[in-house]
Amino acid sequence: MLAEVREGFGRTPKELPPKYFYDAPGSRLFEEITRLPEYYLTRTELGLLKAWIPGWLGDWRPRSFVELGAGSAEKSRLVLDAMTAENERALYVPVDLSEPTLDETARRLRAEYPGLDVAPVVADISTNFEFPRALPRPVLYAFLGSTLGNFKRPRAVALLSRIRKTMRPSDRFLLGADLKKDVATLEAAYNDARGVTAAFNRNILRVLNRELGADFDVMAFEHRALYDAEAAWIEMHLVSSRDQEVTIPGLGAFRFVKGEPIRTEISCKYDRESVTDLFTAAELEIEEWKTDSENLYALALASPSFS
Repeated sequence: MLAEVREGFGRTPKELPPKYFYDAPGSRLFEEITRLPEYYLTRTELGLLKAWIPGWLGDWRPRSFVELGAGSAEKSRLVLDAMTAENERALYVPVDLSEPTLDETARRLRAEYPGLDVAPVVADISTNFEFPRALPRPVLYAFLGSTLGNFKRPRAVALLSRIRKTMRPSDRFLLGADLKKDVATLEAAYNDARGVTAAFNRNILRVLNRELGADFDVMAFEHRALYDAEAAWIEMHLVSSRDQEVTIPGLGAFRFVKGEPIRTEISCKYDRESVTDLFTAAELEIEEWKTDSENLYALALASPSFS
């Protein structure tokens, strides 16, 4: 964490990795965000999963499900329901950075699905971690919640390529992708009226205070989220509300002038062309592309290409 903060604070503007949002309080705040009226992403993705997963999995019958950034696995149940209906035994491999969250997820799912083997993997998906081996085939790999959008193109392609290298011809990859749309809808999703997203954003400073002994005055930073149309992503920032100095043990003191931002997240927005571009670079091919009636969100089911 110290090394990543050092690297991020050496940039202009200063940056923090969004993975540090998701301690236990941050994860609870994000779950609350997913239920907000402005935040269309989760409910739209759920609707698409309900509509298409039973048919896709019924035809194909995967025996293993590897999910990146699984979290509490609430949406995963739609996949697990369909998979366990077709297989007497099935394997679920949730991959996440938070060990407490994974432990609780595994405990609940083992109780709910007696025929399901749950093998959680604590890993940072932004690094070159090892995928589980000797998985029962076919395997469904999934990255839902449009979390791929937190990665700029080179890192997104690198992550997809790591997945592709583990895939056999019978395996598939499922991506949830938030689509390009009008700016008002996008910015409202990251600036909710109740201020839950603002609390979630500030929580990353609480994580640094707790884990690194930093002395951020959390409420001296204001939440800001804006859409960059040229880059096609939302940027979330914490903006210093006054001139101030922050000390991070091991790194030293950092001065902030009033109005100076820390970028805490990007969230890329896609269309079919940009997803195809990412997949092609990672040697994946779109087999199915499904969007909701308002074209807010998409599910892309891909197979490995063998050129």
